[in-house]
Amino acid sequence: MSTNSEAPEKGKDFIRQIIDRDLEDGKYGNRVHTRFPPEPNGYLHIGHAKAICLNFGVARDYQGDCNLRFDDTNPVKEDTEYVDSIKQDVSWLGFDWTNQCYASDYFEKFYAAAELFIKHGKAYVDDLNAEEIREYRGTLKEPGKNSPYRDRSVEENLSLFRAMRAGEFKDGEHVLRARIDMSAPNVMLRDPALYRIKHAHHHRTGDAWCIYPMYDFAHCLSDHFEGITHSICTLEFENNRPLYDWVLDTLIAIQAEGDANADQIALTTGGGKAPAQRPYQFEAARLNITGTVLSKRKLIQLVQEGHVKGWDDPRMPTISGFRRRGFTPESIRDFCERIGIAKSNSMVEYALLEHCVRQDLNNRSPRYLGVIDPVKLVIENYPEDQEDVFEMPLHPEDESMGKRKVPFTRELWIEREDFMEDAPRKFFRLSPGREVRLRFAYYVTCTGFDKDENGRITEIRATYDPATKGGWSQDGRKVKGTLHWVSAKYGRRAEVRLYDGLFTTENPNAVEEGKTFLDYLNPDSETVLAECYLEPALAEVEPGAHVQFERKGYFCADIRDHKPDGTPVFNRTATLRDTWAKIQKQSK
Repeated sequence: MSTNSEAPEKGKDFIRQIIDRDLEDGKYGNRVHTRFPPEPNGYLHIGHAKAICLNFGVARDYQGDCNLRFDDTNPVKEDTEYVDSIKQDVSWLGFDWTNQCYASDYFEKFYAAAELFIKHGKAYVDDLNAEEIREYRGTLKEPGKNSPYRDRSVEENLSLFRAMRAGEFKDGEHVLRARIDMSAPNVMLRDPALYRIKHAHHHRTGDAWCIYPMYDFAHCLSDHFEGITHSICTLEFENNRPLYDWVLDTLIAIQAEGDANADQIALTTGGGKAPAQRPYQFEAARLNITGTVLSKRKLIQLVQEGHVKGWDDPRMPTISGFRRRGFTPESIRDFCERIGIAKSNSMVEYALLEHCVRQDLNNRSPRYLGVIDPVKLVIENYPEDQEDVFEMPLHPEDESMGKRKVPFTRELWIEREDFMEDAPRKFFRLSPGREVRLRFAYYVTCTGFDKDENGRITEIRATYDPATKGGWSQDGRKVKGTLHWVSAKYGRRAEVRLYDGLFTTENPNAVEEGKTFLDYLNPDSETVLAECYLEPALAEVEPGAHVQFERKGYFCADIRDHKPDGTPVFNRTATLRDTWAKIQKQSK
């Protein structure tokens, strides 16, 4: 396992404290082996990014290993498209995996383990349907009761389980359950299901199987087979931990009894014996972030019902959505580092994530001129046959980025918001009779303007001072306003997409009675501006390039639609206004 950047110095969160103690005790032979085990039933989101950074980061910090394992035990919802997207996202975030594994790699081992459990009286085939099982399970205050099929003989259970595998029963007709304790205080231990019948095509194994293991059976066994040392989950799996422990302890006890069939499931993916010390599960807080939803079910609904334009829509909280919007892997890793690892859930401000990307893009993004809401400015005393070319730095604080040349002509585009017909005293931009600086060019003074029949400004007129070439006055006079501009003759027309929050509320998961999260969708979350103008060099950047439009924000050339030889398309990643920094300043 490796990352493309040096590991930052870290404080010791509780997960690393546990690992430190295990290493001091010589547990696992001083190994550290983690895993990231997504189900390939959707695209990864920012919450998964936190889990990726934790699991791969722990392995990196301890010179250990981290597996990428696909939990593909539910064929109805899984697809190779999701497998490919997950691998791309993990790599894009800057991590490499030691082994690429699939739960389906172990289908034969899972089945063999299930037969061992049956033979040793630890599992039975139940005929109750799902609703009846729920009724028999009891409640948090009342114990459950045994299924009438709980005391079947080993021979009958084996026969039925083998018939299940052979496809002799319909979906839901039988289920394999663990025999634990129907009066256990933890409802998870009241004879949970280990296998169910599901006649469905699997993206890797095809139609070879019609029974599939449940997550709580397959996950811990996969960890054990792979020699995982520390199985890190989110807090919602805390109640599942006793079942994780029971499955592994039961298997190890059966193996210790010397069952001749146990050896076939004791092999790790590396080819050796399963480690004597089994893995243990630890839970950390999941990521909750304001202004969005991270439920995979809800994200799938957004995509399938057309509320967004696919999984990589720049408004989506998916890693591919953030990538397309222009977020960098460094900024997301920085975000995950800042929020840390905690034992209790909390809500993180989206403004912090934007702060991280601004910090990163401020250092790496070259500066360009782009006008996104244009109105024409005509410099009346500038000769029609004259053209200037001004040399401008690509970054004000990094000379190594170099410079670019920007053409200047008599007719320019400026931002509509930079002109006001009747301006207040503290409006330091352009208005009748006022003088401003055109960035790196000249001082200009507004002499007039035209409107259409609807009162909309169509053209602004001005004069320029030739003695201010380069944007500085030789006589020492100063102006307070500096405007960016683009040559009307040489500027490239482009499409610019502005993004806002997908929801109108900070917590779309907490909805009013009678409403769903969809009732809080923001109708203005995407604004497409089809007539924007950019300095010529901007149209030549490659898809995915990060840039700053001076005074307007950070933008990314869209990785799908931007065409250097066609129509440039840019997505706004973030504005220049740092909300998080303001929040932090106010809190001090």
